[in-house]
Amino acid sequence: MEVAEDVDCESKGQQQKRTRRVGLLYDERMCKHSTPDGDPHPENPDRIKAIWNKLQSAAIPQRCVVLEAKEAEDKHILSVHTKKHVDLIRNISSKQFNSRRNRIALKFNSIYLNEGSSEAAYLAAGSAIEVAERVAKGELDSAMAIVRPPGHHAEQNKAMGFCLYNNVAIAASVLLNEKPELGINKILIVDWDVHHGNGTQKMFWKDPRVLFFSVHRHEFGSFYPANGDGFYTMIGEGPGAGYNINVPWENGQCGDADYFAVWDHILVPVAKVFNPDLIMVSAGFDAAAGDPVGGCRVTPYGYAVMLKKLMSFANGKIVLALEGGYNLESIASSTLSCVEVLLDDNPIHGSSEAYPFESTWRVIQAVRRKLSAFWPSLADKLPETLTNQTAPPASYIVTSSSDSEAEDNEDPNVISKHLEDILQDVIEPFSNLKLDGSIQDHVASNSCTWRSELSKVDIWYASFGSNLCLERFLCYIKGGQMEGMKTPFLGCADKTPPKEIVWKTFPHRLFFGHESTATWGPGGVAFLNPESNILDKAYMCLYRITLEQFNDVLVQENVMSFPANSPLFDLTGLDSVTREEPHSLQVQLKECWYSNVVYLGKEHDIPILTMTCTKSEMDGYKSGELPLCAPAKNYVNTIARGLVEGKQLSQEAAMAYLQEASVKPLG
Repeated sequence: MEVAEDVDCESKGQQQKRTRRVGLLYDERMCKHSTPDGDPHPENPDRIKAIWNKLQSAAIPQRCVVLEAKEAEDKHILSVHTKKHVDLIRNISSKQFNSRRNRIALKFNSIYLNEGSSEAAYLAAGSAIEVAERVAKGELDSAMAIVRPPGHHAEQNKAMGFCLYNNVAIAASVLLNEKPELGINKILIVDWDVHHGNGTQKMFWKDPRVLFFSVHRHEFGSFYPANGDGFYTMIGEGPGAGYNINVPWENGQCGDADYFAVWDHILVPVAKVFNPDLIMVSAGFDAAAGDPVGGCRVTPYGYAVMLKKLMSFANGKIVLALEGGYNLESIASSTLSCVEVLLDDNPIHGSSEAYPFESTWRVIQAVRRKLSAFWPSLADKLPETLTNQTAPPASYIVTSSSDSEAEDNEDPNVISKHLEDILQDVIEPFSNLKLDGSIQDHVASNSCTWRSELSKVDIWYASFGSNLCLERFLCYIKGGQMEGMKTPFLGCADKTPPKEIVWKTFPHRLFFGHESTATWGPGGVAFLNPESNILDKAYMCLYRITLEQFNDVLVQENVMSFPANSPLFDLTGLDSVTREEPHSLQVQLKECWYSNVVYLGKEHDIPILTMTCTKSEMDGYKSGELPLCAPAKNYVNTIARGLVEGKQLSQEAAMAYLQEASVKPLG
């Protein structure tokens, strides 16, 4: 059983118990940022009002140093954001933008703007700076900034995910780069918001002075921000390599036990070695039980334990800045529990009567392996007596569970019924969630059902490009990357390797199109003419996998995010393409290169499928409308390696085969 270990321990040299000076910052001016027409939205002014009311009812402000909010100066914001972005946010609320403000907001991902947005954004960033400076100077032991709009999604040059300025990153940069006299040389940023802190990660990607740690729902890139940035292989670059730690949940419903396991077996061991001078927490509470967006089950006790463990470092110099959290009761109660921890050195009472998910141990061990070269304390293998203690598996879904909300939040009126009805339209790009109970049940049921159904159906996936190399193909199955690839892949939900591997040739033309890819860099990549020709010959490696896995490979070949409540290629699609030979079916993907699923016959009575360009795109390649391009060296070497290791061709013959495919005109 995973429980909170050493929650009441004190760091070495920590002063004996005394009254702690805790800063608390709240300013109603940040409530001026709201939807332009007053439409309901999950990120709304009631969030910080609910927190403040909760703290007042518990007489918390009387025990704290209540601070006034200050607007950030442009020079501080420019330490992490571009001038173009700062100019936009500074002026977006002025009258000159009245007629085009909404159109500008639509250009961003999950953003709204109004007449109060500029002031609120400057106050939120300035408040984070204010509390961070006070703690760094020693005027306060710790502090909580109750701010909005949130910040951790905001990148150098753009707003996204409800975030305009990256409040925590701005404050950290000010301390490190503009206030050397304060002696803050190393900062640990802990982001426990349910979403990955993509903006913060990018801002300190190469900076060893900042250890960025994010634990978040990821689900193989399907959960917002729906890309590969939050995968555990993203560890930083150059001098910052090893100082970026991602713990990507494979499923929702993670609770206290899962987070405690991550703290005990990743974060705490690394923090001991890093020895930060200050800790900043991107304190989103959307992983809290009952949150309509997060779909996880962290309790106020869980947040208290996580924070208490962090207080053993940096002499307790901790700054929390609010990020997400959309259930008013959950966000208020969780904040209260955290501020009480900051105020009081007493041990936390409670326990977690649960085990982590099996997927949690799998992720923890993957993170430890990836980072062990940088943090030797992670090199030891966790004992099986520990990792074998698991909870029943969570459903592999991207929606929150209506069951979890019923169990963990007995007040169904925390969020208005009207808000539930409109939430889907507002935040679908943000989290792909629907909140109406019957809809949730339907989506969750469909998500589990299609994966369960398709996992029982085997197909042969016929590869013809870099996936001819088994090591490369396993990046699609298990996740990760091989030498020569510039980006990692997320892997399938089911990471079982292929059951069989068979080689065959088919009367189709191999060629190379497009001029560059994110995975391989400059150079063309392989395509197969969907039309057969008896004069053509393509070597293809057939991997026997499930139709569920084929869907996940299809996703990774085309996009980084996908709907979890329905497959791209289902049993109906399979029935359709197998009626004729060859036959193809274009899946519902816009502007993607491999959206055409082609049926090539059967092997041992199991259908053979591949994916390539559409027939209309093939016409474009023939006419010159779409570019043909020779492949890059690393890409060619990977394909040749597959052909040689598969005992199909010698190295010389493989290179000749690929050379012909790259120069021979399309007939």
